[in-house]
Amino acid sequence: MNHLVRVSAESGSEHNVLLPALPDMIWGGLSFLVIVLLFSKFVMPRMRVITAERIEKIEGGLKRAEDLQEDAASLLAQYREALASANKEAADIRNGALAERTAIIDEAKKAAALAAAAVTAAAQGSLEADRARIAIELRRDLGTSATELASRIVGESLTDDARSKAVVDRFIAELEQVASN
Repeated sequence: MNHLVRVSAESGSEHNVLLPALPDMIWGGLSFLVIVLLFSKFVMPRMRVITAERIEKIEGGLKRAEDLQEDAASLLAQYREALASANKEAADIRNGALAERTAIIDEAKKAAALAAAAVTAAAQGSLEADRARIAIELRRDLGTSATELASRIVGESLTDDARSKAVVDRFIAELEQVASN
């Protein structure tokens, strides 16, 4: 800085230290204009192309992201619909299985009731047949015993089958009449 002060003192003119000299300003201005012209001729078009490509790439990425988001939303809706359908189908299958189980149980109960009724009817028939057989055997045994007893009481043989049978039948009928009263 001392050097500038000295130069201005030697020139004898009053010169502002902060402002450059006029030739420096002209050359600086011309250099600036050349640089601006070169910059606007070569660099700026390239910058515009790069900027446009970058904008296009960003907008394309945004468009792809929106498309992907729409696809994801569509897939999510399809998934939810499929899930709801699967849940409904599972509920229908479960309800059908419950109804089928109830029907099978009812059918088994009916079959068991029919089998029990058949067994009971067979047992009743068997009991009736046994009762009838036992009644016939009892009448025969009672008739034989009564005939023997009567033969001992009377003291003579009652071997006439028709007569002894009539006596025994009358005696049994009287016993049944007394038993039913």
